[in-house]
Amino acid sequence: MLKLSKPLTLLLASLTYLLGSSIPAYLGETFQATPFILGFIIILFAQLSMNFLSETFRPHNEPLIENESPAKIETLRNNLLYISIGLISASITLTYLLFTNYQIQLVPFFLLLVTTILYSTPPFRLVNRGFGELTLAIQIAYIIPSIGFVLQANETHRLLTILIIPLTALGLAYFLILNFPTFTDDEKYQRGTMLRLFTWQRAVPIHHSLIIFAYFVFALAPTFGFSFNLIWPAFLTLPFAVFQIVQVRAIANGNPPNWRLLTSTALIVFGLTAYFLTLTFWLR
Repeated sequence: MLKLSKPLTLLLASLTYLLGSSIPAYLGETFQATPFILGFIIILFAQLSMNFLSETFRPHNEPLIENESPAKIETLRNNLLYISIGLISASITLTYLLFTNYQIQLVPFFLLLVTTILYSTPPFRLVNRGFGELTLAIQIAYIIPSIGFVLQANETHRLLTILIIPLTALGLAYFLILNFPTFTDDEKYQRGTMLRLFTWQRAVPIHHSLIIFAYFVFALAPTFGFSFNLIWPAFLTLPFAVFQIVQVRAIANGNPPNWRLLTSTALIVFGLTAYFLTLTFWLR
């Protein structure tokens, strides 16, 4: 059950939520603990339900759990479905409580629910149509920090936008990288990953472009009136990003891959960028 919950995505969602929640205080808004806690529960519940639903509706020809009987696997699928329904219901209830007590904007919460359903459930099931990685990146790096922000400020701000757009690009690069080690199995089970959708020939330059675009947007922040002192911590991960590009290029040229090193580097680039930016705003 722990593996199916995908702890790394929960960790990344937590980081980006903390980032979104940290910016309003810098802009002069008073920190509100109750909306922060309830919002944190909502985004974790939404992420868990999305992860569980994607496993619930996994095609039956794919192994959900190795070396388990079909009866036990079917029981697990049903349990995951019931848990997911409960988590979504709890999230909707908490959102309603936040709305009635704090008159929050509902748009990001609606988008959170929509992406959760589109990603994991039929007939959409974007996770198996080549758009699951994009949906995950948008949800974790764009929607979730937006929720953290509006719960504190009840409005959006261009400072938030200038941070989460490049962060979404780094998130998409990370989730695309996760397709590389599993490519053989994805071919075997005909999974619709982004890598299979674009093919290696297109995916490699797309990956490089996402990394370059992200740091280019970060570098543009001062032109929108924001101090570079706020943005520079994002560039602490730039050496890792360059190393990530070098690794992907080497693999594309036929060199033996080190999948663990590559996926770890991609996680560091995305996760630490979010962490360093979050730390900057909380300390200010």
